[in-house]
Amino acid sequence: MIELYTWKTSNGRKASIMVEELGIPYNLHPIDISKGEQFDPEFLKISPNNRIPAIIDTEGPDGQPLRLFESGAILIYLAEKTGSPLLPTDPRTRITVIQWLMWQMGGVGPMFGQVHHFNRAASEDVPYAKKRYADEARRLYGVMNGRLGEAEYLGGADYTIADIATYPWTFRHDWQGIDLNEFPNVKRWYDTVAARPAVRTGMEIPA
Repeated sequence: MIELYTWKTSNGRKASIMVEELGIPYNLHPIDISKGEQFDPEFLKISPNNRIPAIIDTEGPDGQPLRLFESGAILIYLAEKTGSPLLPTDPRTRITVIQWLMWQMGGVGPMFGQVHHFNRAASEDVPYAKKRYADEARRLYGVMNGRLGEAEYLGGADYTIADIATYPWTFRHDWQGIDLNEFPNVKRWYDTVAARPAVRTGMEIPA
């Protein structure tokens, strides 16, 4: 059983999509970050960086409970635990998928997150920051558009954890001032991923 601690954010939705895609049993524990629940001492025992998502696998690799935070690590762990093709075993394909997962973790998440902050949450208007991060978000969409012009999915021919990690961030393209029609390969990919039943369900958790 997976104990899933998450909220309705781009990072949080990665984990909820993943458990839905895998069809594994899980208990949902909403962590309302708008109320500061991520700082609860009990949650910090699972995620010391006070971020969602986090999981407890009640039957870890050694049969003992395993606590895990960081969305990318959760995706890799759950794919490996279940032997899912969402993380391929072929060495070349596997490292390509991990490469694009790291691209999301190191680029898309932080940069898109800054766009969201300065456009929607900052207490003062900072034009330099808004332009800097908007320009970087647009550059990353260009990188993604190029990749998806040569492959069906970010990791290659098949849907993988790289797509699961990236989709929830592109879901907020309107927040980023991005018209997906300007990036036709991204638009094709976005519509394909959005149509998956597990993605639709995972995006609504916790509704």
